[in-house]
Amino acid sequence: MIPRTPPSPGHSTAMTITHEDELDGLKIIGRIVANTMHAMAKAMKPGMTTRELDDIGRAFLDQAGAISAPEATYDFPGATCISVNEEIAHGIPGSRVLAEGDLVNIDVSASKNGFYADTGASFQLGRVFPEIDHLCRDGKRAMQIGIAEVSHGKPLANIGNAIGRFASARGYTLIRNLASHGVGRALHEYPEEIATWPSRDTRRIHAGLVLTVEPFLSRGGRWADTHAGDDWTLYAKPKAAVVQYEHTIVATERGSIIVTLPG
Repeated sequence: MIPRTPPSPGHSTAMTITHEDELDGLKIIGRIVANTMHAMAKAMKPGMTTRELDDIGRAFLDQAGAISAPEATYDFPGATCISVNEEIAHGIPGSRVLAEGDLVNIDVSASKNGFYADTGASFQLGRVFPEIDHLCRDGKRAMQIGIAEVSHGKPLANIGNAIGRFASARGYTLIRNLASHGVGRALHEYPEEIATWPSRDTRRIHAGLVLTVEPFLSRGGRWADTHAGDDWTLYAKPKAAVVQYEHTIVATERGSIIVTLPG
């Protein structure tokens, strides 16, 4: 989930893990959002509305004692973000009916006991189109390549530079105004605007830093923008297929720990 307005000043500092119980708290909410996203993906079927799919996600969060982060933080009109086909992010759950072959992005972020985690992935519903399947596999790979660049002392720019090399070598583009971000004690914290495309960011990663890695890989799209009448839902410009994969991770001296894993 990307903020439509800047985080408040109270959210400007980065969360740094210094105790095992903090990591445990992140792992708990990370597992909850991951389980919720995968349960929604498993439950979706042609003929279901995105509101019905969101209701499933809300029920999972409620059962786990978690609070939808976009709803609580930004008054987003849904428990989760569900973006279909031409929608690439922040899709509002509603009356849209899912159909065979749809490309559906599910983004789940939530909090529990003061800890926040954020995850997302793109799924093909039913029928698999080879070109989109390849895009999905490479989108997940792009995220993994970015995560591999996270460890103590490395520049934040390494994340986007590595993803950029991968994308360019395979003829893909990257959406350049949807960035990764710090997370942990709030949905969006410092460091804000972590590029998942080539940049000259001079900020460095430190051990214990909590952040997301979430590239938006595309077959031609370069920017995200809204359409008239909806200030939330984002679309690719130029119009093109886009996938997004996201994990919340914690930087360490020797790499990173992914906390948004199902279990």
